[in-house]
Amino acid sequence: MRKPPAEIIASLLAVTTIFISMPPFNLPPWAIFIGWAGTFAAGGPKPDVLRKIWPVMPVGSITAFLIVLGFDWASHQFSGGAFLLAQCVILFCLNTAQMLLARVPGLGLTFVPGMFFGFASYFATFYGGFGPNPHSPVAALVAVILMNGLGPLYAWLNVKLAAPHGHAEPASDAVPARR
Repeated sequence: MRKPPAEIIASLLAVTTIFISMPPFNLPPWAIFIGWAGTFAAGGPKPDVLRKIWPVMPVGSITAFLIVLGFDWASHQFSGGAFLLAQCVILFCLNTAQMLLARVPGLGLTFVPGMFFGFASYFATFYGGFGPNPHSPVAALVAVILMNGLGPLYAWLNVKLAAPHGHAEPASDAVPARR
């Protein structure tokens, strides 16, 4: 049996995100696409890429989660310029800590761009009101980690189920090219 072109498989996989994002869970479909595209940007769904992207996306999401909690705390302690300064300090410190994790030998958290895939996905989920409990920091965290985690799986399925890009066989009724 011939495999369909990658574009067909990618589109079929994309369609599944509609069902994943429906109520009652309201999961963020873009988090799949961010993980999916990020996997290809990092070299494709090969074992070494999967080993470097899966662990770091949750690190980014957890960092963003802590920033949201820090901003919420600061909003009850400060106002005006002091609140803005507190937000700057919280963001600076947590973002720096996140990226410094890449320097710790043996953690396997060296793919910093992947951290930002999770980071951005979390903020979009939380502030966009997605997840089973809109604007809940914990529900957004669970939703985004799950959905980002599906992204590399979708990349792998895309490659596994499709003909190699540019190698789809012509349909039997196609006219052969002239030489």
